[in-house]
Amino acid sequence: MEKAVYNQIAEEYKKSKNLSFRVLIEEYSLFKMAGDIKGLSVLDLACGEGHYTRKLKEQGAREVLGVDISSELIKLAQATEAAKPLGCKYLTENVARLPELDQFDMAVAMYLLNYAKTKEELVAFCKAIYNQLKPGAQFIGFNDNVANDPAKYDSYRKYGFKKECSPYRKEGDPIQYTFYNEDGSICQFDHYFLSPQTYEEAFQEAGFDDFQWVWPSVHPTERGNEFWNEFILDPPVIGFVAYKPDTVFRHRKSYVGWAVQNVWML
Repeated sequence: MEKAVYNQIAEEYKKSKNLSFRVLIEEYSLFKMAGDIKGLSVLDLACGEGHYTRKLKEQGAREVLGVDISSELIKLAQATEAAKPLGCKYLTENVARLPELDQFDMAVAMYLLNYAKTKEELVAFCKAIYNQLKPGAQFIGFNDNVANDPAKYDSYRKYGFKKECSPYRKEGDPIQYTFYNEDGSICQFDHYFLSPQTYEEAFQEAGFDDFQWVWPSVHPTERGNEFWNEFILDPPVIGFVAYKPDTVFRHRKSYVGWAVQNVWML
């Protein structure tokens, strides 16, 4: 279903990457989590039209492979690469059925996991990603905030989008996103609700260590701007980080002050 939807809205979804929250909160928070990626091999999952695939390469990644289920989004990514080559590579594939490609230093998944409708589907995503990573590798990304208060869903309209779902949401229920682009175009798609506990159990079953939800941050140029208060106080989307275990001690970034061990505390 998601494949067909994104094939139909590929251009509109690409334009949504220009919305201000994407740059000032989403992108800023993602690269704050990623840290120094110079020389790393990175797997970019649910890469869409290659927006973050290219940014990861520009930040110094040695190689970046973007994977998406939508052939139309991959065509857009390849067209951009052909026009402005960076050395990014792309693959059309369902992440849950990925063959073993390589052992990557990092995996990034921007709004991939929230397409799982059941715990079993979520575990399949996590296991497929786990199998692509080197021991000690970091897995980061963004996700629908599964603890976001549904009563707040309509309040994000001023940021260029809104969310809609049943007020009595249960496991597997759809959460509809509507993006309102600056040129007047609109795109809609569904994410799916699974509880914080389901996410934590799925990461554990897949073998990951140190799974944490990471509260988004606003870019320093916007600090003190009250416009962002509603977004930051109850964020509609949220970051996450986990690691593939390594028998050798490795330093891991501290998220003290902005990581959330239990997302019910959001």
